[in-house]
Parts: sequence; C-alpha cells; structure tokens
Amino acid sequence: LSRGGALLSMRVIRAVGEMRQLAEEIRSAGRRLALVPTMGWFHEGHLSLMREARRRADVVVVSVFVNPIQFGPREDYDRYPRDLERDRRLAEGVGVDVLFAPSVEEMYPRGYQTFVEVAELSRPLCGQARPGHFRGVATVVLKLFNIVRPHLAIFGQKDYQQLLIVRRMVEDLNLDVEVVGMPTVREPDGLAASSRNSYLSPAERRAALSIPRALQRAQRLYQEGTREARPLLKEVRRTIEAEDLTEIEYVRLCDPQTLQEVERVDRQALLALAVWVGTTRLIDHVILGGEGPCSG
Repeated sequence: LSRGGALLSMRVIRAVGEMRQLAEEIRSAGRRLALVPTMGWFHEGHLSLMREARRRADVVVVSVFVNPIQFGPREDYDRYPRDLERDRRLAEGVGVDVLFAPSVEEMYPRGYQTFVEVAELSRPLCGQARPGHFRGVATVVLKLFNIVRPHLAIFGQKDYQQLLIVRRMVEDLNLDVEVVGMPTVREPDGLAASSRNSYLSPAERRAALSIPRALQRAQRLYQEGTREARPLLKEVRRTIEAEDLTEIEYVRLCDPQTLQEVERVDRQALLALAVWVGTTRLIDHVILGGEGPCSG
C-alpha cells in the first residue's frame, strides 16, 4: 500500500484465494475498499463508476467477469465483447488498484449448485423476458461481495432493476456493504452507454436513437401535466415504432421501488423499456417526477 492507501501499481488478479488474501490485508490496514462489478468492455459509464470509487475509497477493485449464469441459452454470452488488455489500460488510466478477472472455472468450480434469488423484484420487466437472469446476477454479486469484501460497491443506474435487486439482497441478507447507485451516462447522441452498443451497425445506431428520443418525449408530456400511463406509453411506442429496425419487448410505467405497474404518476414513476434494434437488445428508463435510487 502507498501512503495514501492505494496500491503502488495496478494488479491483475485471477485467483479467488489471492483476491481474498489481498482484501484481508487492505481491511486489516484500516483502508476503505470499493468494488465496481463489471462484465468488461469498458465505456464511459464504467469509467465514471471507477472515478466515483476512487473518490470515495482508499483502494478500488474492479471485477471483470462475463457471468454465464445470467445469460439465457439463446443470448449473447459467446459474442459478448471481451478485451482484458484494453480494459486493463482504461482502468489503470482512472486510478484503479486491482482488476479482478477470474475464469468461469474459478468462480463456478465443478459441482457448483448454489444460487441466490430475490423473488418479487426479479419477476417483472427484464425478469419476465429473461427468466433466470437476475438469479445469475444476484448469485455472482453475492460471490463477489464475499470474495472482495468491499466496504462499498458502485453500480450504474442504467440497470435500474439490477440496482434495486442488489439493494434488496444486501438488506435481506444483512450484508455489510454500502450499495451506491450512479446516474446513467449517455453518449453524445443521447444513447445510454452500454457495451452492447458496439453490436450496432450505423443504420441500427440511428434507429436506436428513437429510444432516448421517446423517453424525452414522455418526460415532456409529464412536464406539461400528463399523469395517466396510457398517453405516456402510447407516445413512447409511437416514437420507437416509427423506426423500421426496432421491435419493442416491453414499455412499462411502474412504481420505482416495487416495479409493480401503475396507471398514473402520483409522485414518482419509473418508465422502463427494452427494445430490440436488429439483433441487439437495449434497455433504458426515465424517472418521472424525480431521480430514483441513484444516491448512496
């Protein structure tokens, strides 16, 4: 450790035992440890989380693990972008201390059979379209918490449902970790930053811009006084369906804490959507009447 608490140079760790040992040394030295869990292929959204971790903690660990158990059988696990050397350079550039990049075999050794499920919050929205997805998310996040033993963990609010599920798991299982949610980072054209944006062709990228445009129009309707779900959702659908390359999976207006559908915006509501653009699935959302769970 350096005098300020950070490690002298960034380390890449692949073994669970080595990561646990280092975490124990850091905590024993009285240093504050932050974890940023990722699946790699870093973009500005990831880097913003790392900078926040650097601001809040003495030592920053970023995990890079494409988690097979959160992908369905016909999803993009095999083609999900991976480039650890690129990620290493980007992480080092924003002051990350440790890149924890275990193999699948290291995380799920032969005979593995234990899973974690946050029941109610995992059912609607993406959980309905991707059965088993959030069981995989909750399981890997709990494993990472147990291996890295962070004082705080930082997540992006773009994956809104995931953030709620992690928070619920931490509360329900009495985990000693502070969960910090950070606002969605958008690219210059308004599209929410995502590793999957790299799949888009130029034509698909143009079509994908209907997603932030639709959310902006719904927000404008809300600001002009519209509170009923029907006209808000109708405008979102109309905007997205105007593009030939888009197919809506869901558009929902929900309670921002329970994710149960609502008929109108009373104080706050989550307007969430998932849209296929060509063969790429993109998610986004807006909180009508407030910011949602991005504090921590």
